Amino acid sequence: MGDRRGNIAIITALVSLILVFVLGVGVDYGLAVDRKAQLETYADAAALAAVTPAMVAAGQAAAITKAEDVFNAQALSLGGIDYNASGVTVNIATSGNQQTATVQYQAKSNSILPGIMGSSGIEIGGQATATTTLAPNIDFYLLLDDSPSMAIAATQSGINTMVANTASQGGCAFGCHEQAPWEDGLNEDNYALARSLGVTLRIDVLRQATQDLMTTAQSTESQNGSTYRMAIYTFDVGLNTIEPLTSDLSQAQTEASNIQQLEVYSNNRLTSSDYNNDEDTDYDTALNGINAIMPNPGNGTKTYGDTPQEVLFFVTDGVEDENVNGGRQQSVLNADLCSNIKSRGIRIAVLYTEYLPLPTNSWYNTYIAPFQSNIGPTLQECASPGLYFEVQTGGDISAAMSALFKTAVQSSYLSK
Repeated sequence: MGDRRGNIAIITALVSLILVFVLGVGVDYGLAVDRKAQLETYADAAALAAVTPAMVAAGQAAAITKAEDVFNAQALSLGGIDYNASGVTVNIATSGNQQTATVQYQAKSNSILPGIMGSSGIEIGGQATATTTLAPNIDFYLLLDDSPSMAIAATQSGINTMVANTASQGGCAFGCHEQAPWEDGLNEDNYALARSLGVTLRIDVLRQATQDLMTTAQSTESQNGSTYRMAIYTFDVGLNTIEPLTSDLSQAQTEASNIQQLEVYSNNRLTSSDYNNDEDTDYDTALNGINAIMPNPGNGTKTYGDTPQEVLFFVTDGVEDENVNGGRQQSVLNADLCSNIKSRGIRIAVLYTEYLPLPTNSWYNTYIAPFQSNIGPTLQECASPGLYFEVQTGGDISAAMSALFKTAVQSSYLSK
């Protein structure tokens, strides 16, 4: 009987030990699951930190370091695990316009019963990924109207000043630039008059807005980790190169100071020997010319062999004045010229600097007023979807150009 009681005691002890071990293993497993869940959240945060715009712009090495730092700052302070800083690895992969960060980690959840049946802890590990769409590389070709109509005063008060000081001309709101104003019975041309009166013309505002745009572009490309190149052209009777395509946006900003109003010889004369009947806004030459210059667009990705997306940035008051089939034509532009460009996959961003109605001017009433209401809609048809802005007289052209630029950049994610 005594021997039997001894056997029962031994069995009870063994069962108790097994129960304690099983219970300990269960607790260890539960703790390991909780600790793994914590590490998973740290890995998620680290992967996301590696694909922010700032990290994309900083480059892969910086993004990897950032992800490691984010994970280790939290994992090293988590209790109940065996982990060191080398337990995390980060990989950055780029494919097309996608960049993916993968964070992998390895650690051990410590056991509450170390040494029992060889249990020193439970290995835990895992990974997290995060993907971002990369901002594409873009070439911007600026096509800026410098024809005589851009010599209108930039504000209503400036217009009033010009009208008040040109009574002998019937009240002219334009600072037209003439080399030989005496041919029209004037002592000085209206451009010089505007300067002497301190009147800012729309061409002056356009010049400054173009320079300001380069600052916006530099800031945006830095934030996005992209490359933006700029080319600047003006148009009047022809297409004029201000700055060929360049990635040096500071240089482009400097060259933009050379945007000038077209200077004619006198009324109706481009030069002393060229009586062109003031046909000084040639959209056909401008748009066909820029179409020939611009290359076919790529996707703008970082993939080897890919090329930038292409955007035509078109700023104009929307009134054509050119010779068509041997006669002067004043009209809205031919939207087919824009369609030819867009058919190549080039996007067109249009800023319409509103053509100011001048109901007291007989020339305006005869030639422009009949189609005034169609100017805006025609330019909107010219623009790619979502890339049409208007700015009225007295409006902030610089702010409008910046807003249109940012819209073009944002829409570039969806353009391919």
